Parts: sequence; C-alpha cells; structure tokens
Amino acid sequence: MLQMANYEFIRKQHYVLGKSIRQISRETGYSRQVIRKALSSTEIPEYKLSRPKPKPVIDSVKHIILEWLRQDEQAPPKQRHTAKRIYQRLVEEYGFTGGESTIRRYVRELKTTPSKAFVPLEFPPGKYAQFDWGEVEILLQGKQVKVQVFCMRCTFSRKIFIKTFFHQKQEALLQGHVDAFEFFESRTPNDHV
Repeated sequence: MLQMANYEFIRKQHYVLGKSIRQISRETGYSRQVIRKALSSTEIPEYKLSRPKPKPVIDSVKHIILEWLRQDEQAPPKQRHTAKRIYQRLVEEYGFTGGESTIRRYVRELKTTPSKAFVPLEFPPGKYAQFDWGEVEILLQGKQVKVQVFCMRCTFSRKIFIKTFFHQKQEALLQGHVDAFEFFESRTPNDHV
C-alpha cells in the first residue's frame, strides 16, 4: 500500500515536473495502474483490516459491558457506570482477570464514535483572499523598531504575500492590497490564484 508521502511524490512528479505516467512508473517501480490511482485519489489512504483483531481478554465480558452501558442510557448521569466502576464490578462479580486499562480502552471505543463529518475548504480560483495585520520588532539601522506586517493569502492557491509598513493606516492597507495583487498576478500568469 502506498503511503501518503508516496502519493504526494507521484503527484508532484506528474503535475509539477510534468512527467508522464509511464516515466514515473519506470523511475519508481510502481505500476501505471497504481500511479493513476494516486493521481485520481483526493483522500488520504487508510489502512483497513481484512478482519478484526481478536481480543481474547475482553471477548468474554463484552456482552456484560454492553448490557450495563445500555442500561445506563436510561439512568441519571450521576448513576451511570464509569470505566473504573465497570472494571471493579467485573472483578467482584465475574472474577475478571484482565487489566483495568483494557476495560478503559474498550469503554472509550464504545462511548466515542469518531465523527467523519467535516466542512471542506474549497474556494473558486481568483475569488477569495484573506489578509491580516501583525506586529514585529526588527533591527533597522541599529535601532529596535516596531513595524506592522501586512499578510495576504489566496484561499485557492494558498500563495502568500507579506510586506511591512510603519503604520496600519488606510494608505498602508490600500498599498498592501495593490502590491499583493501585483505579486500574485506576476507569479501565476497562466494559472488561477
């Protein structure tokens, strides 16, 4: 399975350096099919188990823990089982010989469901940019001087422009925007910013 670094390497070879799929295949030893898959894929590859790993220590008490947690859904919050209390009850009532950390890990897996929801940050080319001011102290002609830093980033290309001013007045704001747009235009003549 390709690692994420390999995906990025293949993408860079193809999109940035302009190498063909066949050439990348020859240089890396990956098949052309794998390279096409890396170029078309937009998500991070994840390792998937072919079958779940056996958990012999916890398998014997899983059904008990699940039942207690199901009953806890109707109980008031203060009366619900903690992982520590579940472990104590298992030892006292069922003679459980496993470790407390095993129970804690299993209960954590049951209680926390990983959310896959996210808001993708996709922006159309040339439409949006973000800018902000910062403050930095620099050594200018032997003196410590505080300057204002104008920073603009294009949201599509993620390119950044930085310029310093002695103040944050409107003239500096407008000049910063003019210089930033000239900079972005000169960097991407055929590309969208």
